[in-house]
Amino acid sequence: MASFTRTKIELNEQESKLRNLLLDVARYIDESKEIKDALELRFAGGWVRDKILGIPSHDIDVAINAMTGYPFSLKLKEYLEIPGNLEKYAITSNDVGNLHKIAANPEKSKHLETVTVKMIDLDVDLVNLRKETYSEDSRNPQMEFGTAEEDALRRDATINALFYNLHTGEVEDFTGGLLDMESQLIRTPLEPHQTFMDDPLRVLRLVRFASRLNFHIDATSELSMSEPSVLEALRMKISRERVGTELEKMLKGKGPRDALQFIDRLGLYSTIFTDPHLKPIPAPDSSRLKLSYECLENLRVNETPGSIYQSLVRSDDARYFAWILAALTPWSQIPGEVPIKPGGRATIPYAAMVAKEGIKANNKICSVVTGALRNYIQITELKNAINNEDARISERDTIGMQIRRWDFLGGHWRLQALFALLVEASNSTEQEGYGKVFAEWQRFVEHLEKLEVMDAPSIRPIIDGKQLTKELGVRPGIWMAPALDVCMEWQLRNPGETDFAGAVEEVRKRKDELKIPLK
Repeated sequence: MASFTRTKIELNEQESKLRNLLLDVARYIDESKEIKDALELRFAGGWVRDKILGIPSHDIDVAINAMTGYPFSLKLKEYLEIPGNLEKYAITSNDVGNLHKIAANPEKSKHLETVTVKMIDLDVDLVNLRKETYSEDSRNPQMEFGTAEEDALRRDATINALFYNLHTGEVEDFTGGLLDMESQLIRTPLEPHQTFMDDPLRVLRLVRFASRLNFHIDATSELSMSEPSVLEALRMKISRERVGTELEKMLKGKGPRDALQFIDRLGLYSTIFTDPHLKPIPAPDSSRLKLSYECLENLRVNETPGSIYQSLVRSDDARYFAWILAALTPWSQIPGEVPIKPGGRATIPYAAMVAKEGIKANNKICSVVTGALRNYIQITELKNAINNEDARISERDTIGMQIRRWDFLGGHWRLQALFALLVEASNSTEQEGYGKVFAEWQRFVEHLEKLEVMDAPSIRPIIDGKQLTKELGVRPGIWMAPALDVCMEWQLRNPGETDFAGAVEEVRKRKDELKIPLK
């Protein structure tokens, strides 16, 4: 294993240009005598960590010792407007984007004003070094200018508390982060319990970095992360948008299975996957969650042409949705639905409410979750019928229309089928393994592929409502939707047919059933 204790960082061309530019801006400010202390600039946190680990990074936090980010950014802009200065760094005005000031928002765990700017194809954040002081009655800290060491100590993990000093070219480590990186360890710079009580979001950040980097969390931190007082603070004091953002980064990152394993093992599930403002809300049994996320990981790592995973998970979005669904399988145990709005008539399954309000998932995800919870039993029944070779499984129109209905109720019907598989896997035992489950669902996929109905929801109707009313010579009415379904059924029985005459004739034959006022 490489030693990081005497680490040197080699800058690429873009980073070198940025370093030289920022150092010249610092000298420009120093020479103006506008501030008392000489400026010191450092690249901070995640960029330093990733650079040492050999992970490409385009996001750079610049920590400033004696100015806040906004006035520094104005002097940067002023410096670059001086004729000839852009050319010194072989850049143009197009290489420097607009300044974006982001105000502090303590209620959403955004404790400090920052300025972001796109420079030389790098996303740069400008912020001052600071220390934080917490009072017992508030999780929002008092922010003050601090030293580099004080800034390092207030961070969530030692591996995120490293600095690259632009003036010396040295890595500065005030918390033992380099040794922790060598040991592949996630550890808080200060005592864990107080660290998490000061800002409970750090619990999720440690899980995210551990799963992304394949590191382990030190035992003392893990104990504190699972304490009831910390979990209650995370549940009630952190905005659900922030919880959802951290979860999304975990499940879109390199180790989604590991992230769910940490959440499961540390007892974080009921704190994350809940709606803290919905009273009362049932608590599902998450003791079998492991079977669900291990099943999805098994499918993913064994993906081959024509496999279950390749057939059901077909995009980057779908991969993320799949992990959300795996995490929500315990909610399949909770029957019933809850109003979308207090006192409202429209309802959604509890799992969809947890997605909507608990992790602030977008509407598309909430729709998929709703469809998955409402349809997984029917989808499983079709899987069983196929494996039992029931007579109806050869009826392309019947199965195709069923798939279209599932897709209409939530979209992404393939992911709904994946959810049904994961629920079944979570109801098995570890001793049984996934062999029987995988074999049956593989037959399900292959049968539907053979029938050419996997894409039934995207089949373009051979005739629309306007054409149908014209052919029948009647006004539109409540008969229209079921009549168009009859046309689609006919179309599914006659794949490749381009003349809609047969579909119209089928509707005529069933005019009494459809209550069409034909003369």
